[in-house]
Amino acid sequence: MSSLSHGNLVNFRRKTVLGVLRTWRGLSGTARMAITGEVRPSLPKEDMDHLRKQMQECLNSKGGEITARAQTVELGKTYLNLTEAGRAKFLQLLADDFDIDRAKLNKAVDALKASDKKDAAKLENDLREALITPRSTILRQFNSLPDGFKFLVDMRADLVPLVGKNISLKGLEYDLKNILGAWFDVGLLDLVEITWNSPAAILEKLISYEAVHKVRSWDDLKNRMDTDRRVYAFFHNKMPHEPLIFVHVALTKGLAGNVQTILDESTPVLDINDADTAIFYSISNAQKGLAGISFGNFLIKRVVDKITRELKQITHFSTLSPIPNFRMWLDPQLAKGDEKLFQPKEIKELKGVIKSDNVAKGFGALLETDWYKEHKIEEKVKPVLMRLAAHYLINEKKKLTTLDPVAHFHLTNGATLKRLNWLGDTSTKGLKQAAGLMVNYYYDLNDIDNNHEDYVTEGKIAASRTVKGLL
Repeated sequence: MSSLSHGNLVNFRRKTVLGVLRTWRGLSGTARMAITGEVRPSLPKEDMDHLRKQMQECLNSKGGEITARAQTVELGKTYLNLTEAGRAKFLQLLADDFDIDRAKLNKAVDALKASDKKDAAKLENDLREALITPRSTILRQFNSLPDGFKFLVDMRADLVPLVGKNISLKGLEYDLKNILGAWFDVGLLDLVEITWNSPAAILEKLISYEAVHKVRSWDDLKNRMDTDRRVYAFFHNKMPHEPLIFVHVALTKGLAGNVQTILDESTPVLDINDADTAIFYSISNAQKGLAGISFGNFLIKRVVDKITRELKQITHFSTLSPIPNFRMWLDPQLAKGDEKLFQPKEIKELKGVIKSDNVAKGFGALLETDWYKEHKIEEKVKPVLMRLAAHYLINEKKKLTTLDPVAHFHLTNGATLKRLNWLGDTSTKGLKQAAGLMVNYYYDLNDIDNNHEDYVTEGKIAASRTVKGLL
């Protein structure tokens, strides 16, 4: 769900690569036993042996710490200079040839099974060591290099899309995720408020990484940082110039129900002394390589704590969130003509505005038009979509969890499904994802812990009477 254009992605990646290569320049060329030769960007078959030797040298650790660092740098430079196809081959080699030593693992398992209690501690440690893959040893060496952590984050960003097509890469992805995840204790994260006076490089990254409501211009960004707005981000000391995740906050009087009003540059600035509510209207992960490593929940809690201390009049905390998978769930059922989605009274009402014998197919076709601009149609569609959205968020689940990823995130954090907002986002993206609907997930500080426990253990969703009434 990224608003980054392909051109922006390529440009940012190129800048990152050049920056890392400049940083590493002084560390390379010092290896006494460096492998001679080079690997071409496309990594043709005849270059694979050379790359394999490079990887093996990183494991051998001959020549001391300086040489080991230089060999790691050379391997990293090889990766950075590869094309997309070349990197896929690099990752495949790392996954296949530097996996667990199965013979060593089986030997450790058999020894532990046959042991008595006296030798158990040593043999258990031998088993733990046998489970450490050689590739994870290679990858951990990058942590000691300047920008090495960012290198691993970007490598995982390259890897994750490949895993879906090739299950043999899953072990490598698991190793990388564990290495990165070990560094993301909440105590290592710094919460920073980003303002219009922040460094231009950081502001540029906010524009490019915004994944929920695309930043249209510098004026748009400036509006999001006015006196009744806030932007907060988490930074890590291993990546001090890269936001990990950030949140946009609007200070309002009462719950906000329309994101266009929040983003409208002509909307009058609210005196924050009149505000009583903080609306989290956009939360974006800035690093694709950290997908699945959850720290967004810590961000919300830290921001709530910071706002509560600085602005005593703010006593309500809520999101204004998209429903990204609503139409992804709804549209296929409409396309099949499944009229069971509708109640008899709804079918009767919709037949007045739908030109189709099958109400489901006709409703699906209607949603592809500018239906919301015609009041007669809009008033017939509203109760149907509001009920279906409430049903989707509360009742449609995979095991215990709701299907919608944004809902799952906030419900896991202990929020309450407070209100569905009709035509809360009439942008092209908002209509395509959720027919313009948005949700307020409300964070009542007294209920967060109980809501969290009920959801994660029983799948029970905390929802207001208003939302339940839509069912």
